[in-house]
Amino acid sequence: MKVISGEKRGMRLTSPVDSKTRPTEGRVKESIFDTLFLIKPNSAALDLFAGSGAIGIEFLSRGSDLCVFSDSERTNIKCINDNLEHTKLKNKSKVYHGDFKRNLLNIENKINRKFDYIFIDPPYKYREYYHQALDLIKELDLLNKDGIIIMESKEVLDEKDFSDYNLFKEKRYGKIHVYYLNMGE
Repeated sequence: MKVISGEKRGMRLTSPVDSKTRPTEGRVKESIFDTLFLIKPNSAALDLFAGSGAIGIEFLSRGSDLCVFSDSERTNIKCINDNLEHTKLKNKSKVYHGDFKRNLLNIENKINRKFDYIFIDPPYKYREYYHQALDLIKELDLLNKDGIIIMESKEVLDEKDFSDYNLFKEKRYGKIHVYYLNMGE
């Protein structure tokens, strides 16, 4: 697993040891960032259910000046911290360990800015986490008015799962679905 583009292009990242984490496939990750095109300079990203932290590190490599990582698995947190140390991006990041709902509340209280990009990729068996995360993001007002939420899922998500948002793009890569949402009008 490598950083695809930007300042840290080509740097190898590790995956969590003894973890059920499944990293976003390279071709899917590349397509996500191709779809986003240029990452806004000085933007803030949130990598929810971060796993190895590869998506958030990609945001930082491409110009975000802050990425917040959230994961509930201790092995994943260690991996994220190791990858941030290796890429020398620790100073542009915050890492939260614990339940995603509690982490979102902590982030809202401790990070004094909204996010331009939020990546949501929970373990596939917890389909309800998409809806719960989106509801809490809206309730806590964590997304900038022109911000983008990217969701990765193994199955087709029901539009009622994100009815408070505008679905402006959906892509499929084999069995993987990627949804792009914004606040709309």
